[in-house]
Amino acid sequence: MIFDLQPTLEHDLIKVVPLKESDFEALFAVASDPLIWEQHPNKDRYKRAVFENFFKGAIVSKGAFIIYENGTDKIVGSSRYYDLDEIDHSVAIGYTFIAREFWGKGYNKALKTLMFNHAFQFIDKVVLHIGATNFRSQKSIEKLGGVKIDEIEVAYYGEPIKWNYVYQIDKIYWETLQ
Repeated sequence: MIFDLQPTLEHDLIKVVPLKESDFEALFAVASDPLIWEQHPNKDRYKRAVFENFFKGAIVSKGAFIIYENGTDKIVGSSRYYDLDEIDHSVAIGYTFIAREFWGKGYNKALKTLMFNHAFQFIDKVVLHIGATNFRSQKSIEKLGGVKIDEIEVAYYGEPIKWNYVYQIDKIYWETLQ
C-alpha cells in the first residue's frame, strides 16, 4: 500500500482536506492571531511575511491540510504529515494550529484521531516535534497517549533551528485506546 499524505478525512466535528495555494488568505486570517503562536518556537508566525514562508513549506510538503468545521465550513486551522520514513515505518504529524475559538472543544483530538487512524493503516509509529516551550501542545499530545522520547533541534522550513521535544505514539498502543 502507498501512504496517501493528503487524503480527505472526515469526523463529526471536522473535515480535513488537502491544502491548496488558493487557501492562503483564508488560512492567514486564522493564523494572524498572535495568541495562537505565543508558546510556539516561532512566535512571529502571525505576521504575514513569516506565515507566507510557513505556507510555502506546507505546499511544498505535499502533506498539508486545511481543516473546516462540519456544518459551518469555518476554518479551524491546519496540520500536515511530513518526514515519511519507509524504513522506520514512521511519519511525523505537526505544524498544527487551531483557531482559539476551537480550543478545548475536542477539535484537536478529532484531528489527531483522524490523522493517526489514517497513518496507522500504513506505518507503525507517529512522531510529533513539539516546541520545548509549547506546553499546551505537549499536554494535548500526552492526553492522546504521546510519550516524550527525545529532545532535538529542528529547522522548520526556511526558519532558524529551534529546540523541540519528540513525542511518539505506536500503532499497537493507539489500537488499545480505540
